[in-house]
Amino acid sequence: MMTTRRQSFVPVAAESHFPIQNLPYGVCRRGDRDGPRVCVAIGDMVLDLAELDEVGAFERCSEVPSGALRATTLNPLMALGRAAWRQVRETVSTLLDREEPSLRDHDDLRRRVLVPRSDVTLLLPVDIGDYTDFYSSREHATNVGTMFRGKDNALMPNWLHLPVAYHGRASSVVLSGTRVRRPRGQVLPDGEDHPVFVATRALDFELEVGFFVGPGSRLGEPVPVERAPEHIFGLVLVNDWSARDVQKWEYQPLGPFLAKNFATSISPWVVPLDALEPFQTAGPEQDPEPLPYLRDPGVTEGRSTFDLRLEVAIRPEGAAEATTVCRSNFKHLYWSMAQQLAHHTVTGCDVRPGDMMASGTISGPDEGSYGSLLELTWRGSKPLKLAGGQTRAFLQDGDEVVMTGYCQGDGYRVGFGDVSGQVLPAA
Repeated sequence: MMTTRRQSFVPVAAESHFPIQNLPYGVCRRGDRDGPRVCVAIGDMVLDLAELDEVGAFERCSEVPSGALRATTLNPLMALGRAAWRQVRETVSTLLDREEPSLRDHDDLRRRVLVPRSDVTLLLPVDIGDYTDFYSSREHATNVGTMFRGKDNALMPNWLHLPVAYHGRASSVVLSGTRVRRPRGQVLPDGEDHPVFVATRALDFELEVGFFVGPGSRLGEPVPVERAPEHIFGLVLVNDWSARDVQKWEYQPLGPFLAKNFATSISPWVVPLDALEPFQTAGPEQDPEPLPYLRDPGVTEGRSTFDLRLEVAIRPEGAAEATTVCRSNFKHLYWSMAQQLAHHTVTGCDVRPGDMMASGTISGPDEGSYGSLLELTWRGSKPLKLAGGQTRAFLQDGDEVVMTGYCQGDGYRVGFGDVSGQVLPAA
């Protein structure tokens, strides 16, 4: 039997990223209210959950303590767990349903809790305690390995056995729209024996998707791979800016450091797992079979990832239009989020609400789906042509990078909005 797709009384265009099927969480500041407010996006509007909580809209949510939605970040909500998240989501979804009169027909309340997105300032939604960046795209790892070690040694021996990662810098995770200053660092020029200290000449973007930890874990107690989704609150788009020439000189033997710690941009809206579940799909086949602690039931059942379409565009300063340089998909990642979290905690390392884990660069099987300029231009040897006649090997000052992503449903989209940033000259 066919069912009617739920619709909101708030007008939502078919191409909008924020229909009632999404309801992503964020934190905003309103000009007529004090302090940051927990909110959700619906069409071109923002629903103020803090205001709704003050009028008792969540009193029947038994898993949601009084005042939990009046925090200044999403961390307290994240810590509550999936039962609470679903109660909040169902309450909000019901209030916004076009057949439900309790908010639709109450003008004063509607004006109090629903405000145009253009009238609010979006803030970093999470107090990020720790940030881990994975390296989970086989295509990306193969491309980079081929460039630096040759085709026969592209993948390191451990890569197909565990999700490789490094510990990033949480303090420099910034909100979409924050301008990023070109970093300086040590670089070893080709043919030279001694490094020089210069502004990077190989500034790059990295197309990634990150997830936020909800309920944490205790020190000494690993998170089993089959229970990992219980600890994942939601996803954001991530641009992990990279200085490739700095990275080339510094990364051996311990991996990235200054090449990536200067800025990591994230989108402002956190899309919950429940909104993405209709778009579950299979990831790549894993061969050899992972060790038992990494055997994700989702991989076996063909639902370990999401059909999430991703794009990257570059707009030079003053240009009339941006040029799309990459079209990829989250489903290309070899290691799943559940496997990433299980591996991260298998030693007994504890995680906390608000910890962020990013996927690493997401590259697909063809050149147009490579998620970094390092790959798209093959170390700068094949510059990209942009609209207006300009070319790029790596990013120039004034360039704006815009990443976007969405899952396509039947007549609707569940999207992330975008994550953007403009390059400023070195200090």
